[in-house]
Amino acid sequence: MRIAILSKGSANYSTRRLKEEAEARGHEVKVINYAKCYVTIQKNTPVIRYKGKDLSGFDAIIPRIATSLTKYGTAMVRQFENQEAFSTASSIAIVRSRDKLRSMQILARYGVNIPKTVFARETADLEDVILQAGGAPLIIKVARGTHGNGVVLAETKKAAQAVMQAFYVEGVSFLVQEFIKESAGTDIRAFVVGGKVVASIQRQSLDDDFRANTHQGGVGTPIKLTDEERRAAQKAARAMGLSVCGVDLMRSNRGPLVLEVNSSASLKTPEIVTGVNVAGRIIDYIEQNAKGRRKKDKVGA
Repeated sequence: MRIAILSKGSANYSTRRLKEEAEARGHEVKVINYAKCYVTIQKNTPVIRYKGKDLSGFDAIIPRIATSLTKYGTAMVRQFENQEAFSTASSIAIVRSRDKLRSMQILARYGVNIPKTVFARETADLEDVILQAGGAPLIIKVARGTHGNGVVLAETKKAAQAVMQAFYVEGVSFLVQEFIKESAGTDIRAFVVGGKVVASIQRQSLDDDFRANTHQGGVGTPIKLTDEERRAAQKAARAMGLSVCGVDLMRSNRGPLVLEVNSSASLKTPEIVTGVNVAGRIIDYIEQNAKGRRKKDKVGA
């Protein structure tokens, strides 16, 4: 097959591993910097141009879209979809996954357990927002963010009000979530391929930081999921319409809670920590599904 990896960096670990595994299986692979692509839109002719040449004839694409380029990157993914190329992550699913509020709405609608969440922007009812989220301490985060950036732990009611007032002044929409004390500084990343968990790691902060993201200095160790945690991760992936993704979970006294579904999760830590060939599993998934019909997205924008 002809496979395109949409990535800004060919030296990136995830991109390199996917290319290695695809070529080892005899596939023709091209790494394309989607940020440098441009499209021509005309009747029945979805044209994609890159370095002065047309891009066409790909059986499958693997989008590795950066958060900062979500809008442009997904426009390129859509154009490949219009060429009937199979994608490991649909353009609409990527867009949904990058919107924290939309993600929470979808997960809640599909019966996935999530932390209690309140969404707000310009409101003077700060006390009620705090009450609805379960009271301090609280997690407050901007509606769009990544790698644990834009996330604040407000340990008191007064601190929570101050943070929300700051967002209010700046005109920033924000999410307020209950703080799960028993899981502070620790979370789980379950890597899902083809609707099944293929690797799972526990991420632990190295200091008193409540965030466990490896981008924030957290470390990963292999972990065996419980059946309930495995089902939660798989259900979250299905709800978001993502067959290949990373699902972040938190253990709580009332069971696993889904924090986020990442449409472009890194392969590096899951592969290095667990020894599982995640890239190979993704190529296997493409081989099994690229020639089939694309499933119709039933969730909507």
